[in-house]
Amino acid sequence: MRSVWPSEVRGSVGVPSSKSAVQRLLAIGLLTEGTSEVAGVTLCDDVLATIEAVRALGAEVRIDGHDIRIRGPGRPRPAEVPCRESGLCLRMMTPVAALVEGTTRLVAEGSLRSRPVADIVGPLEALGARCGTSGGLPPVTVSGPMEGGAAEISGRRTSQFVTGLLIALPRAPADSILRVDGLRSAPYVEMTIDLLGQAGARISRDGLERFVIPGSQAYVPRRWTAEGDWSGAAFLLAAGALAGEVRLRGLSPSSLQGDRAVVEALAMAGAEVAWDGEELLCRRGSLRPFSFDATHCPDLVPPLAAVAACAPGVSVLRGSDRLHHKESDRVAALREAFGSLGIDVREEGDVLRIAGGRPASGRVRTRGDHRIAMAAAVLGIAASGPVLLDDPGCVAKSYPGFFADLSSLGVRTEEVP
Repeated sequence: MRSVWPSEVRGSVGVPSSKSAVQRLLAIGLLTEGTSEVAGVTLCDDVLATIEAVRALGAEVRIDGHDIRIRGPGRPRPAEVPCRESGLCLRMMTPVAALVEGTTRLVAEGSLRSRPVADIVGPLEALGARCGTSGGLPPVTVSGPMEGGAAEISGRRTSQFVTGLLIALPRAPADSILRVDGLRSAPYVEMTIDLLGQAGARISRDGLERFVIPGSQAYVPRRWTAEGDWSGAAFLLAAGALAGEVRLRGLSPSSLQGDRAVVEALAMAGAEVAWDGEELLCRRGSLRPFSFDATHCPDLVPPLAAVAACAPGVSVLRGSDRLHHKESDRVAALREAFGSLGIDVREEGDVLRIAGGRPASGRVRTRGDHRIAMAAAVLGIAASGPVLLDDPGCVAKSYPGFFADLSSLGVRTEEVP
């Protein structure tokens, strides 16, 4: 357990690398003949899961501090692939594994075993592979080769499977056409397309609804530098908005990450957010209730909920329906965690309404969800007394240095037996 105490926040820190970008680069590296490098990587649990996955599928991976060197075979080999608790790893690597003749089984751990994956079966079979699940849940078994062709995909629940197909299909023998309905988290598909273009892939598209992908393409080995993670940075920015001032290094103002929208949201909540050279500054202002649509950036809901919990009045966060199938039922987890600190969170359809005030001291059950733990820690900074987290180690999924960074900003946080 760990306690977080009311604190004044002030200082400058470097943000971790984007696990979303690094995981995509590892998949691309697997499908590239030759050696690629990714510099500046934070080795969080999800990145480590994807390293295990690409190794199982035939890549040679060497880790040297914060740099990764991946020697790809160009095509995967059949294997049993451990995805740990990474939803992106599972959904992205399934179409990659479908490229090879033979059968691959992708296995999950923890809460990922109960996250639905049935919607990947139809598109893969339309593209020539065979695919099975365990009653619509992991593990996933896929047999290739996936030849290419035409497929229709729903993007309403997640964009991660779309990302996997976009990475895999340029390496399929035939051309492909993907039609995507109701895409959510659209900026992360834009990120995928951008990285693929840098790797040499040619993909033409009509918005984010129709993609034409020539087959038999080759990826070009290259050296990448991992960009900073806006998802993790959002919690530190929220801390600055509530309790002082933070300066963050390593973020790109032109990033395609959807969670860059946190800048707009915090400004609406009354914080001062501005670039100062290469640092992003967030300073406490006069907090006010706000309304924000998180449909394309659902990971922003927990940090923005923490800000809303401290703003007088009722704030509205839209796009909550997708939060039910994350590392936890994130709506239920937020309601329980914030409720234990005296903050009322209500779900009405696709909307969360948060009645702000002064969070109380209390104990929070994180449900093993990294973003719930970080949101509760941010509340502890602005609460009337200490907030106790039952499973602080779960932050290692995305941000293993989170509590160390909070401490460097002046936050009092202690391990509790």
